[in-house]
Amino acid sequence: MSKRDEERRRTVFTRRALLLGAGQVGLFGFLGYRLQKLQLEEGDRYATLAESNRISTRLLAPPRGRVLDRAGRVIGANDLNWRVLLTAEEAEDVSATLDTFSQLLPLTEGERARIERDVRRRRRFVPVVVREFLSWEEMARIEVNAPDLPGISVDVGTTRDYPYAEHLAHVVGYVAPPAEADMDDDPLLTLPGIRVGRAGIERFHERTLRGRAGTMELEVNAVGRVIRELDRREGVRGQDVQISVDAELQKAVRGRIEEGTSVVVLDAQNGEVLAMASQPSFDPNLFSSGISAAQWREWTRSRATPLINKATNGLYAPGSTFKMVVGLAALEAKTMTPAERVHCPGHYDLGDTRFHCWRRGGHGSVDLRAALKHSCDVYFYEAARRTGIDRIAAMARRLGLGVEPGIELPGARSGFVPTREWRTRQGKPWNLGDTVVHGIGQGFYQLTPLSLATMTARLATGRAVQPHLTHGIDGRLVRGVRAEDWPALGIPESDLRLMREGMWAVVNEGGGTALSARLPGGLGVMAGKTGSVQVRRVTREQRERGYRAEAMPREWRPHALFVAYAPYDAPRYAISVVVEHGLSGAGAAAPLARDIMVDTINRLRPTAPSAPQAGPSPDGQQPDRADTAPPSRAERMADRGASGR
Repeated sequence: MSKRDEERRRTVFTRRALLLGAGQVGLFGFLGYRLQKLQLEEGDRYATLAESNRISTRLLAPPRGRVLDRAGRVIGANDLNWRVLLTAEEAEDVSATLDTFSQLLPLTEGERARIERDVRRRRRFVPVVVREFLSWEEMARIEVNAPDLPGISVDVGTTRDYPYAEHLAHVVGYVAPPAEADMDDDPLLTLPGIRVGRAGIERFHERTLRGRAGTMELEVNAVGRVIRELDRREGVRGQDVQISVDAELQKAVRGRIEEGTSVVVLDAQNGEVLAMASQPSFDPNLFSSGISAAQWREWTRSRATPLINKATNGLYAPGSTFKMVVGLAALEAKTMTPAERVHCPGHYDLGDTRFHCWRRGGHGSVDLRAALKHSCDVYFYEAARRTGIDRIAAMARRLGLGVEPGIELPGARSGFVPTREWRTRQGKPWNLGDTVVHGIGQGFYQLTPLSLATMTARLATGRAVQPHLTHGIDGRLVRGVRAEDWPALGIPESDLRLMREGMWAVVNEGGGTALSARLPGGLGVMAGKTGSVQVRRVTREQRERGYRAEAMPREWRPHALFVAYAPYDAPRYAISVVVEHGLSGAGAAAPLARDIMVDTINRLRPTAPSAPQAGPSPDGQQPDRADTAPPSRAERMADRGASGR
């Protein structure tokens, strides 16, 4: 090879070596750059991603806050929920395990199909719920036979328990699994088994009672199987809500009433609801374990409407219990004076229409006080005619009728008080005869027992008290528990005193319509007003033939009403009673109100509301109930089994 060829070969080799070296330097430079970026700039992010693949963070449901009555009794609590889980990975034969389990606790075809479906859909190491809400005996039976049940384990959770069951169902409400509409930005609601308030206090104070979720960090492998627990932070339990109702008084009230009756007892000074009963009711505990389709159909198809709280949602014409409103409106408008007398011959003629008084022979000449005492319809026909419907409606709203009730029960109705403008919007004229009939609480009025109790409390105190149920949150008092929290009504005291004197005469003076409502000696004096509301028009022909309401079918008979407060000289308690188709306020509602007022005074007079009991321990367990607490869920279940219910 010539010297020139040798130099050319060396030149080509050197060039290739340089190119190869440059490529190697570039490659290692790029690798170095990537390593530097991965380790220094993005190291934290990739470390986090790697840690998330290894660590699974799960939410822990906190214990739900309790609901307490005014004496600190637990009326909504967390009870233990024993449940059976099946882990397919630990069972040699799932079907054989279920066969053995069925011999101990029979499974329906639907339950078994649901279990097998869940096993197929989930990974074999993920537990499937077989049965919830085990009794102590059922749980013990499974544990004793555990060697014959591979893959079966007993787990414990919590469920809501309502010791007073149907007695407080309409007030406290109930919890149930969250629906799509309940979902918000709280991830706690996505947890299996979580419950949210769906009615009553449970729903109104849902956020307060719910608490905040805790977290649990678990080390998992590539397929998600749990290896070990790394860390646990317990959630913040929900706050306790103390309501103003006395559970034992509520129980006593419901023991006195029959189907179609509703009762409200208020603290007349501050508006706290002391009892609110409606018959029939329902057992809210059934919602915790799941309502059967048959049970739901029974409730929703019942003409007695057990799911509806008639104390806040039942709408009734007030009848003669409304006469104090008409009297105050007439006095304020100066269309009547306290001493002016009206002659009652037993009817009132307006044009060619005759309006009857409840007493066929009439009451003779009566002034306002006597008209209230005898419940003379003719007097209030005339008072309404002179005063006008709009002035009467304005007074009604001032006394809490036909306005938003403000009570902490979602869905509570405000009722309705008609006006001339309302009738005009309907395209119909308001006639003078409409005004006359509304003077005795008939016509278009639609009011609730709660609003009638509010009216009575305002008449008794002269203050715009607002009914409410919440007494305190975690031991802290809320606004409205003092009388001075509520402003004066702006009605002259002399006018209010005249109404109170008339109500006193109704119960305590000869000729009053509710002498049967007198309180026993030593309990003070009660003032009240009766009312009877026709639910079907009585024709002239029926009157001529000697119409007797008691001879009519029950659904045609008048409703019976009574409102009252006591003691007369220092008002503390206000009550309203509505007995559907009870014929007369004097015969059905007034004696019942007297008995309930006696219960109220005897139970609540000696004591004031107590502070809530201590909160639950961190593990969600509740302190022991007082001796006055009702039976536990397990005891109630045993009683039902023994009685065949």
